[in-house]
Amino acid sequence: MLQEILLSPPGAFIVILMAVTIAARFLGKFASGKRSDQGDSKKAYACGEDFQGSVIQPDYSQFFPFAFFFTILHVVALVIATVPAETAGMLAMALVYVFAAVIGLLILLRK
Repeated sequence: MLQEILLSPPGAFIVILMAVTIAARFLGKFASGKRSDQGDSKKAYACGEDFQGSVIQPDYSQFFPFAFFFTILHVVALVIATVPAETAGMLAMALVYVFAAVIGLLILLRK
């Protein structure tokens, strides 16, 4: 009974979580000695440059269409690769899925 609980995913997760927590507490005592509250420790790090305080906001407007394109194509490839060839019904369902993905890509890539 105990072996089944320990080998189940939730049981293994709890055991590993406890082991990592104990190790972190124990090894935390050996981490860098005293912490000092110097002025520089509270400043933001900007790759060795003086941080002016303005927050840089990157523009992801061109990233998201490519990310969705990548995701859709890889999910379609996964569906096609895992369809059993023997069952005609599943093959028809996969082709419908591919057709829907092509329509989704056309909508995504329209200008």
